[in-house]
Amino acid sequence: MKPPEGFHNSNPNLVCRLKKAIYGLKQAPRAWFGKLASTLVSFGFVSAKCDHSLFIHSTANSITYMLVYVDDILITGNNADFVQHVISTLNKIFPLKDLGELHYFLGIEAKSLNDGKLLLSQSKYASDLLHKLKMQDAKPVKTPLAPGCKFQSTGTEVAEDPSLYRSVVGALQYLTITRPDLAFTVNKLCQYMHRPLQSHWKIVKRVLQYINGTRDHGLLFEKSHNLHLIGYCDSDWASDQDDMRSTSGYCLFLGSNMISWMAKKQQVVSRSSTEAEYRSLAALVAETQWLKSLLT
Repeated sequence: MKPPEGFHNSNPNLVCRLKKAIYGLKQAPRAWFGKLASTLVSFGFVSAKCDHSLFIHSTANSITYMLVYVDDILITGNNADFVQHVISTLNKIFPLKDLGELHYFLGIEAKSLNDGKLLLSQSKYASDLLHKLKMQDAKPVKTPLAPGCKFQSTGTEVAEDPSLYRSVVGALQYLTITRPDLAFTVNKLCQYMHRPLQSHWKIVKRVLQYINGTRDHGLLFEKSHNLHLIGYCDSDWASDQDDMRSTSGYCLFLGSNMISWMAKKQQVVSRSSTEAEYRSLAALVAETQWLKSLLT
């Protein structure tokens, strides 16, 4: 490790011995990840080409996955003895704390149910957001968006607190990790960050009302003998009244489990509904190819 700027050393040939990356340095995350990655590679793990934070150890009889986010690590596999061996070996190199079975990770709650089912949700994150905005007692509604609701950037009644709007919509974006039912509405709200109107803020409050009645909603994963990737896509046509661009949407299932979804405004104007549909299909195919490379 090179000495940090401002550190004067009479011998320019000396370097610092890196024991633990210092968070204050710009290169600290890179230095830490490089050290951890080289250690895992020495154990026989291989970094996935489509996601460098995913490490895979595969033999004829077992497979182990390790997902890294800074210094938080998830590890799973079909050989419990090898998983424990990896944990104990890592503990000798990096002091770590084994938290046991997965329950909470980066704001996402994991709950094991009967018959091997797994529920991923963000109920605590949603509750904290509602309490922060004093919306915990808001009357629940059945849909995040009212029927026939239109989004427009034209108007003179600007939101009272644009910074609050951006903060709340940003928080809602993180909530869409386990809530595909919010993806379309949140995507629309994100398009008005630069100049939110009072009408947009009213939609945000409706979304919060919807969340108040669906805090425990999430993604349910269950065992499936069918591991085929199945995708569905759709698109409207020129729905944006400001620039006449269309909105694409897709969802992908691995067996019976939804693992990927998207709602996004297209980058260019489509001259026909067919063209808009093909753009949506192209986005689905690109995501399918990425997931295919991740699974193989």
